[in-house]
Amino acid sequence: MEQLLDISTLSAGEDVQHPLLVLEVVARGGEHPRTTMLLGNRTGRIETAPFWAGRDDMIRGLGKGMLVQVVGKTTKYREALQLEVTSIRALPKGSVPLADLVPSVGPVERYWQFVDEARGKLTATRLRAVVDLFYTDEAFRERYEQCPGAPGTGHHASLGGLLQHTCEVAAIGRQMARIAKADDELVLAGALLHDIGKTECYTWETGVFDTNERGRLVGHVVQGLIMLREAIQRAPAPPCTPDEQLLLEHLILSHHGQLEFGAPVRPLTLEAEILHFADDASAKTASISEAYASAELFPGDARVSSKRVWQLDNRWLVKLPADFGRHGERRTDNGER
Repeated sequence: MEQLLDISTLSAGEDVQHPLLVLEVVARGGEHPRTTMLLGNRTGRIETAPFWAGRDDMIRGLGKGMLVQVVGKTTKYREALQLEVTSIRALPKGSVPLADLVPSVGPVERYWQFVDEARGKLTATRLRAVVDLFYTDEAFRERYEQCPGAPGTGHHASLGGLLQHTCEVAAIGRQMARIAKADDELVLAGALLHDIGKTECYTWETGVFDTNERGRLVGHVVQGLIMLREAIQRAPAPPCTPDEQLLLEHLILSHHGQLEFGAPVRPLTLEAEILHFADDASAKTASISEAYASAELFPGDARVSSKRVWQLDNRWLVKLPADFGRHGERRTDNGER
């Protein structure tokens, strides 16, 4: 099998002859019409140099989500790396494993172990019954363990990212709940249920992490509420009381915290407030870690990000070396340096 191109290590002047995934196709009109493509694999993404009018025959028929064989050379334009394509052709779907084309969290068994152990220790029997409506369903688990945490380049945008994010929210939320003397089991249930709607609102099967029609028209927050209600209605007997169902619905609906961030309502209970901050902490810290690892945002020894990071409210990020003596001066047994 052809060696995977490591996009994160590319520099100007390198030859490229590899299969890549088409992530975006952007056509611009005006006086000088041109088209650019965003190509990538699990190591990163790179934008092509423009295909100007007259050269765009080369990419006719190519679209988002297609696998292509690319030949070209990396160049720099305004300090940004781009790929000057000399040849590009479509490849058969499935000719390169999806795991090579998109980021992945890797084996998910450790995440399932965390989830299953946590729900297995729930002492609230009706809370456990509601959670189990989803987490004992093999079809749900199969989609959940593949689903990314976000479309595009959002937080946890990788295969298995949603499951990883769920575990982080559960771990953060339970610690916060214990400190705040809140109901940590209710927070755990909220963590396990808050993003279930993403499994029906995102697509990832082609390698492009995107939002589908339901995701655009309904949104994963409201879709999660719909899924919870339908699962409870299908149950042979009510797994919880109407008031308990209302509390769970509120956890799902309010977990984004602010109306402008997609929450139909703001958190109105202690557990809902904790869930919101746990969700935000997982998303924001993951985005910072992913930015630090990005050769595009932090090339070489850069200390400040090359551009604002949209996932973090368009902030600049700073990465400074900080050893604080952990691996510095060593002392002899008599205390001498």
